[in-house]
Amino acid sequence: MDLTLRPMRYPGFYDRYRAAIRNTWTVEEVDLHSDLADLARLNAGELHLVNRLVAFFATGDTIVANNLVLNLYKHLNAPEARLYLSRQLFEEAVHVQFYLTLLDTYLPDEAERAKAFAAVENIPSIRDKAEFCLRWIDSLGELDALRTRADRRAFLLNLVCFAACIEGLFFYGAFAYVYWLRSRGLLNGLASGTNWVFRDESMHMEFAFSVIDTVRAEEPELFDDELTKQVTVMLEEAVAAETAFARDLCGDGLPGMSAGDMRAYLENIADQRLARLGMPPRYGTANPFAFMELQDVQELSNFFERRVSAYQVAVEGTVAFDEAF
Repeated sequence: MDLTLRPMRYPGFYDRYRAAIRNTWTVEEVDLHSDLADLARLNAGELHLVNRLVAFFATGDTIVANNLVLNLYKHLNAPEARLYLSRQLFEEAVHVQFYLTLLDTYLPDEAERAKAFAAVENIPSIRDKAEFCLRWIDSLGELDALRTRADRRAFLLNLVCFAACIEGLFFYGAFAYVYWLRSRGLLNGLASGTNWVFRDESMHMEFAFSVIDTVRAEEPELFDDELTKQVTVMLEEAVAAETAFARDLCGDGLPGMSAGDMRAYLENIADQRLARLGMPPRYGTANPFAFMELQDVQELSNFFERRVSAYQVAVEGTVAFDEAF
């Protein structure tokens, strides 16, 4: 195990760490109180969607943080990569704080807050997503070291799951609900904070994919037809779980948002993740949400926002746009 950054074998991971530092933000910068008037205007279906969404947020990033500590940091032992993972763990803590503040603001009733925080036990659509995540955390539970090809494949599948399915699909589905509300001029405080989380998660996902690229370069034999089949099935399961969540949130449908449209969006995102992994598409579905296409313009102030939320601390050099979401 290398314990120092010199000589540096993976400078790209170190560059990602430095980029993440420039993206520092705090929960105190987000004004959620401006959303309270909007919450009072929502109809019963819209309010149900928001309550279910914040209930998922209550535990989503904690699950990701647990996998970072229990699995990724343990087995991804390049010091440059661990430096980035340490930064990611901090960002997950900020996200957890943001969602805590979100629930405290949106749900002033203590009993309602308690229900939201217990969602993984009491709400089937959220419990099923949590069980999907925990199954992949537990898949490496007894693995102390990656000694064999089978061990490394198991680790690779865990990494793919959290990058492509959890951060890259579950969270993107959640972001879509937020930006759908924003497109209607609602809950701008939530959207402002979500912009920061969106940016962080995009960086987390791309770091994990860059690790997968490195594994592919060093051990190409791991990337066989069986891995493609396993990853495709994994994404199918993730799409199914997130679609069930969409049916719970949307019911018979809301203006511009339905479980069917969300299913199409998830299929489109799943194909993007497969493409990034160099694997064939599974669905061939177009993105039905024009407001998510606009989200790609991350460096511009959104019409509905009070301030630009895409600044970086001590930015140097050029600014690049991410892939289309």
